[in-house]
Amino acid sequence: MPSQSHHRTRSDHASEVAEDYVEAIAEAISENGICRAVDLVRHFDVTHATVSNTISRLQRDGLVVTEPYQPITLTAQGKRMATKARNRHEVVRTFLLRIGVSETTATVDSEGIEHHVSDET
Repeated sequence: MPSQSHHRTRSDHASEVAEDYVEAIAEAISENGICRAVDLVRHFDVTHATVSNTISRLQRDGLVVTEPYQPITLTAQGKRMATKARNRHEVVRTFLLRIGVSETTATVDSEGIEHHVSDET
């Protein structure tokens, strides 16, 4: 039986993945007008099966809506999550830049750090 800390770690990772995906979906829609599974395959450099499984979970969780061979859209809940993730990402990136971290490093590091920053921070 998994320990409570193991369960929390898995849950936290699932939340990070969900945030990354809804943020990427929102970005693709903003840039291209639509988001397709292939856009996410390219963005995350993962297999189509990985994207398909993740999108199914996001749909089950009420964050996205999609049908086979149709674009992926965000629900209101998915849009809120994407906005929140994007805002946290930008706060962390801006902070890193202000303390002298290079733009490239700040961009890369903020992608991971954003998931571990509380709303208060």
